[in-house]
Amino acid sequence: MTLEGIQKICNQLDEVTEDIKWENHLCFNTGGKMFFITAPDQSPVSASFKTSEEKFNELTEREGFKPAPYLAKHKWVHIDDIGRLSAKEGKQLIELSYQIIRSKLPKKKK
Repeated sequence: MTLEGIQKICNQLDEVTEDIKWENHLCFNTGGKMFFITAPDQSPVSASFKTSEEKFNELTEREGFKPAPYLAKHKWVHIDDIGRLSAKEGKQLIELSYQIIRSKLPKKKK
């Protein structure tokens, strides 16, 4: 998975915006809520994203994954290198994160 691949997948989803937070993190949002965060200035590029409880447990057992600092209690995962993800798995995880966040938005923001 590459940063360009992440941007392409995220921007194909409905109502997605991008912004920079904390000076150097590229964040993808829906309805004003973050669903995917990258650190493009880091080498390798890292990322954090929301996932389901089942996937959280599965992913955090894999090499390179850990509970995301400050967000783990909300089932966010951090990956130290987005290159660990295949394009197919990256797309599935991005879409899952997007769907989870989108499902919790008030109807006015959907």
